[in-house]
Amino acid sequence: MPALGLIIALLPGAGPVAAQDAELDALQLADTAPTEVQAPSDWRRFVEAGLGASHLRSSGDTRSTRRLSLDIQYDHALNHDWRVLVADRLDLGQPALRGREHAINTLKEAYLSGRLQPDTLVDLGRINVRNGVALGYNPTDYFRAGAVRAAVSISPASLKENRQGSVMLRGQQLWAGGALSALFSPGLARQAEPEGLNPDLGATNRQHRGLLALSQKVGGFTPQLLVYQEESLPTQFGFNLTGLVTDATVAYLESSAGRSPSQLSQSLPAFAPCRCSAWHNRLSAGLTHTTAHKLSLSAEYHHNGGGLDADDWRQLRQGPPAVYAAYRQWAATAQEMPTRRAVFLHGVWQDALIPRLDLSAMHTLDLTDRSQRSWLEARYHQGSVDYAVQWQAHSGRPTSVFGALPDKHGWQLSLRYYF
Repeated sequence: MPALGLIIALLPGAGPVAAQDAELDALQLADTAPTEVQAPSDWRRFVEAGLGASHLRSSGDTRSTRRLSLDIQYDHALNHDWRVLVADRLDLGQPALRGREHAINTLKEAYLSGRLQPDTLVDLGRINVRNGVALGYNPTDYFRAGAVRAAVSISPASLKENRQGSVMLRGQQLWAGGALSALFSPGLARQAEPEGLNPDLGATNRQHRGLLALSQKVGGFTPQLLVYQEESLPTQFGFNLTGLVTDATVAYLESSAGRSPSQLSQSLPAFAPCRCSAWHNRLSAGLTHTTAHKLSLSAEYHHNGGGLDADDWRQLRQGPPAVYAAYRQWAATAQEMPTRRAVFLHGVWQDALIPRLDLSAMHTLDLTDRSQRSWLEARYHQGSVDYAVQWQAHSGRPTSVFGALPDKHGWQLSLRYYF
C-alpha cells in the first residue's frame, strides 16, 4: 500500500505519521477480509400448510379443506463431473386428494447425472422431463400423462413441478447455440390399475417411449424440433419456437402433430373400440409482454385437434353419464383438453404495490361451450416464509368443461416455511 500512504501524505495537514497509520489500517483491513465463500447447501426443503373452503355447486354447501405438504430436494456433486439429485414430496389432505387417498407420496426425481465429455452429458434414473414453451397448454409435454398424483394447485408452474418423473436413460450433446438430446423410457409397470383406471395412465412407465429433441438458435429465434414415439402408437412430431417481437414482447408457438386414435377411443375402448388413426394437430400460440414495473402479461390460443368439436361434445354430454364421466377422468389424467379450442390469459406482477409481494392471475375460456375458470393468488415473501392466499371460480352450464367441476368457487390460505 505505499501509493495509498503517499497520497495521504500529500493531503493538507497530513504528515508521515498519518500516512503510516493509514497504510497500517489498510493492511489490517486486507488481513481481516473474508477469504472463504460459503458453498450453497445441497438441500432445498420446505413444509407448507393450507386451510380453505369451497362452495359446492350441487348442494350449495360449503366444504372446508385442509392440506399439509413436505417437499425435499437433495442435489449433491459427487465430483467435478458427476452429481446425484433426489426430489420427493408428501401431500396430506382432507378431503381426500385422489379417490380415497388422504396421503400421497410422489418421488418426483431420483437420478445420476454425469459429464462424459465437456459437451456430452448423460442422465440415468427417474427424471421429470418438461417440454414446451407455452403456459396453459403444452402439446409437446409428452411425459405429462399420469404424472400429477396430487394436484394441490391449478397453477401451471405447480402442475409441471409437482409431478412424478419417468425412469429413463437420457443423453445430451451440446454445441454453441444448440443441443441434441435423446432418451428412452422403458415400460416397467404394465399391470392394471385399481378402481378401473386406464392402465396406460396409471403410472409414468406403463409403456416404452422415446424422444429426440434438436434445438438451435437462429438469429433472434430459438426453434426446437421433437420426435416422440410411444409403444403401439404412431410417431408424433413436435415443434417449439420463441422469438422477440420487441424488446419487451416475446412471441411463441408450440405444436404437436401426427396420426393418433381419437381421445374418445383412447379413454373408452369399451364404448368406442375403433383404434383407427387420423391426423391430429395440437398447438398453443401466444405473446408475453413485460413492463418496466415487473408486470408480465400473456395471452394464448389453444387448439386440440384430438378433442371433441361442438357437436360431438354436445352428444357426449347428453349421453350416458358413465361414458361422460370416464372421458372426463381420462382427459384430466392425461392433462388434455376435452374440447377443441380455448383462450388462456395469464399475468404475474412481481413486487406489486410493495416489495416482496407477487400477484398472479389466470383465466381460461373454453370456446366450445363458453365455460370459464378464473384463479387469483397473492404471495408475500419474508425471509424463509411465504404467505399466500388463492381464490378460484368455475362457471358454465352443467356438464360443460368448467361448469361440471364440483366447486363453484373457493379460497385457500397457505404458509410455506423453508428450512
